Amino acid sequence: MTDVVGSKGQRRREAVLQLLKQQGRVTIPEMVERFGCSEATARRDLEQMESDYPVIRTIGGALYDGMNSARELPFAEKEGLSILEKERIAELAASLIIEGDVIGLSGGTTNFLIAKLLKTRKGITVVTNAVNIAMELGGSEIQVVVTGGIMRHNSFELCGPLSEGTVAHLHIGKMFIGVDGISATGGITTYSEQEAQIAKALIKSSQAAYAVFDHTKTGKTSLFSIAALTELSGVITDVPLTEELSYEMKQHGISVHVTG
Repeated sequence: MTDVVGSKGQRRREAVLQLLKQQGRVTIPEMVERFGCSEATARRDLEQMESDYPVIRTIGGALYDGMNSARELPFAEKEGLSILEKERIAELAASLIIEGDVIGLSGGTTNFLIAKLLKTRKGITVVTNAVNIAMELGGSEIQVVVTGGIMRHNSFELCGPLSEGTVAHLHIGKMFIGVDGISATGGITTYSEQEAQIAKALIKSSQAAYAVFDHTKTGKTSLFSIAALTELSGVITDVPLTEELSYEMKQHGISVHVTG
């Protein structure tokens, strides 16, 4: 019976993929109508397809990303990329955090490394929408505030209206935002619409927002906008910025922190 159900689900997902290839996007109501499945099944299908195919989840459905060679990687794959650079960035970010701070950590491998460094510290409150970061800080003397929401399996981030509603009532001092791209024209961007929305909410609730990223994200623009450069207080990275980005940072008084 399981094989029959599994094969039926696989055939449905392959049909959805064909639809995405034809029209570039699909909505959940469209899937329900076309394939006679429930909304919950449609959402589970898109979640699985995001891992298996060049598909980008959006709030109401999905986009086909087959023409774009740069796409979101699951956390486990990201974790091994540029690990030494990310560790140095995390160390630099952690040096900006002092006792008494209320800080925010969005998802991402660099922010996960920041959390690892904070485990031995005291007198700090961490607000996070990333389940793996909250778990990493479990058992430490750090006070952890976790937003609600629906978890994205690629990043372990909690997203959606519940998460955004929680964040709106919080007051964060220093917010560290992981990004998939940063450019002079596009600002900071990400592959996920849901993660972009919660990141916007976190920035809005913070006094100072810092984008943390390694050199592979510089000059890149991902699909969904998080914020303009003017909304940042600082950036933390591993390689000096391009001339164009450096000019923009100077023009808007954004601090630039580069690892040694």
